[in-house]
Amino acid sequence: MKLWLVRHAQPLIPSGVCYGAADVAADEQATQQAAAALAALLPQRVRVMSSTLQRCERLAQCLRGLRPDLTYKADARLVEMDFGCWEGQRWDRIPQADFDRWTADFGGHRFGGKESVSDVMQRVSSAWDETQRLRLDAVWITHAGVTRAATLLAQGVRHVAQADQWPRETPAFGGWRELQA
Repeated sequence: MKLWLVRHAQPLIPSGVCYGAADVAADEQATQQAAAALAALLPQRVRVMSSTLQRCERLAQCLRGLRPDLTYKADARLVEMDFGCWEGQRWDRIPQADFDRWTADFGGHRFGGKESVSDVMQRVSSAWDETQRLRLDAVWITHAGVTRAATLLAQGVRHVAQADQWPRETPAFGGWRELQA
């Protein structure tokens, strides 16, 4: 089974701002370009699941317009990590002590008070397991954090305790990564 992990297009938010679960729009032209590239690549009748955040849902809508043969489902398990009180704040204005607490307990600490990496891994694992059970090729239109979590799941890793376990690489905005699931 093949899984395409597609990252939304460039969000319409200033560079350097924390926007995990914030529901911000993405650049429309870049979204349409990403949808066109993806539409040309995907096989017939592949299952598409999309984060419920508008930057992903819009990409799914554009893809649907180009590829009505695909099946679509919005799935909240594919949203980006919720950074709580840090959403909408500049990363360089977040106190270093908060980063230190997160790094010291990377899996369990709720950075910003909302969600931990373990919480993200648990909900992405749920979507992963469902996708595995179906044994069908699938597309997830999602975010960098979910892509990182799925990359670990493909390697058999279900729990992250330390920051150095978290993958650094992720597809560019509007890009994707293919995994064998």
